[in-house]
Amino acid sequence: MADGERRTYAYIVVGCGGVGSAALYWLAKRAGKDVLGLEQFKLGHDNGGSQDHSRIIRLAYHDDMYTKLTPDTYKAWEEVEKEAGVQLVYKTGGVNWAKKAEMGHLIDKYAVAMDANNIRYQRLTGSELHAKFPQFETSDEYTAIYEPMAGLVDAAMGNAVHVQLARAHGATVIENCPVQRIEKMSDGWIKVYSPKGMFVCRKLIVSAGAWINHVLGSIGLHIPVYVTQEQVTYFATPHIKEFTKENYPIWIYHSEKYDFYGLPIHGNSGSKIGIDAGGPVVTADSRNFNPDPVREQACIDHLKKTIPRSLGPLMYTKTCLYTMPPDRHFIVDTCGKRVKGYDDVILCCGAGHCYKFASLLGRILSEMAIDGETRYDISKFNIDRPALTEPGWKPQLFMGTGGKVPTKDSTL
Repeated sequence: MADGERRTYAYIVVGCGGVGSAALYWLAKRAGKDVLGLEQFKLGHDNGGSQDHSRIIRLAYHDDMYTKLTPDTYKAWEEVEKEAGVQLVYKTGGVNWAKKAEMGHLIDKYAVAMDANNIRYQRLTGSELHAKFPQFETSDEYTAIYEPMAGLVDAAMGNAVHVQLARAHGATVIENCPVQRIEKMSDGWIKVYSPKGMFVCRKLIVSAGAWINHVLGSIGLHIPVYVTQEQVTYFATPHIKEFTKENYPIWIYHSEKYDFYGLPIHGNSGSKIGIDAGGPVVTADSRNFNPDPVREQACIDHLKKTIPRSLGPLMYTKTCLYTMPPDRHFIVDTCGKRVKGYDDVILCCGAGHCYKFASLLGRILSEMAIDGETRYDISKFNIDRPALTEPGWKPQLFMGTGGKVPTKDSTL
């Protein structure tokens, strides 16, 4: 049967990026041919937030709501790797670091959360960080945590593998098929309208990133999210061997103005750096793909001071979108809590820091769709929390200028 010929499925996933492709995979493992994925662009596109060669994965989080889930993120990826026979996660070790007088309290917060969840780490002075990784030119004005289990996930490969395995289990995936609206039928089934015709399902998962309100608006639901245009930059370091996955960790540097992050060489020959949630507020329609030279220069300035040998000719800067609720926490819940009759529509928003969790979130969404509940604690990711329902709730995130609000903690 050709893609698009069948019209009725048990489960439909709208948006086949990082989380959506994972939901397809975990659904198809259990429901096979009863699963359909609809992607508005071509698979592997770079219009949204689930792209590029590498994303950070780590056990360390400053908040226990995430730290208690992180061990299971690795397990989910391991299951996918085992079935595919393809490596997706690379453990390079990871460093969270800051100036003691500036954001040292946040490093303390990481340590508390990791202690509470029995996660192994090393606390390092700046001098000890330099001794462990000479690429970092850090004195004892810095403090750091080193986590040996941290590393990177190959994002582009992860998306592709999830989709290909889903198809192997019988799922149908249709590209270039934007969802125009959804509608609940009197018998409880859900109609999904697209330019390629109408589809019908019992359970619908919406993982549409910056387009979530395009989809949910048709049922009268609006989720308050900030869409920002972010970017990463690659440098052709002449010191290639020093910045391979075997020799250089992923890292996150916390400061009062910016949170920088870096990754070793993977997918090309460049060292990678970005600023977390430092871009301007846009919409999915108004964004452009033009690099911001101000943020490029901020990255260069940071590397000159702290990791100078990673610099080289600027290879390129690539943009992407973050889609963030005001509190920058995930949304994983049913829409029925906000719109009567839509308990069978399940929403996931990754808040600009979910790729490390993508496969686990896909598993969670599949359990919610098939079983009506999940074994994992997602209670704090509810759709009716104050940040999503109270008018005037103060955002806890970057506000499009690269500056932080005082209470902002990194969730990269």
